[in-house]
Amino acid sequence: MSRHEPRQKLAWEYGATDIVTERGDEGVAKIKELTGGLGAHSVIEAVGTQESMMQAIRSTRPGGHVGYVGVAHDVALDGLELFFSHVHLHGGPAPVRQYLPQLIDLIWNRKIDPGKVFDLELPLDQAAEAYKAMDERRAIKALLRV
Repeated sequence: MSRHEPRQKLAWEYGATDIVTERGDEGVAKIKELTGGLGAHSVIEAVGTQESMMQAIRSTRPGGHVGYVGVAHDVALDGLELFFSHVHLHGGPAPVRQYLPQLIDLIWNRKIDPGKVFDLELPLDQAAEAYKAMDERRAIKALLRV
């Protein structure tokens, strides 16, 4: 799900088959349409807002899974809605150390190029501007150099 052209372009490059630009109830309806009314089997929620979490839960089919990474920002879940959705909700910090050796191997052997996500390079002393650019969607990811 994306409304930002640079992110969409990168998603296509990495094999996306569909991009949903709608948000909220419209985004949920589009996911249901794409899945024949069922909803997604698995959804990863990485934004951490109330809207993105509810969209993820409501876009997931009964029995499906929502995984969220990182810390949610003032997200409140309706226990009854979650209970009757039959959606499994799992989350926590990204288990980076678990996957790091495999990822380094993929990078080293040039099977993946994670550098494609960096579309802004700034000196380290401009870290605040880098975060601002990512927050305002002027950059996918910023690379800070010493």
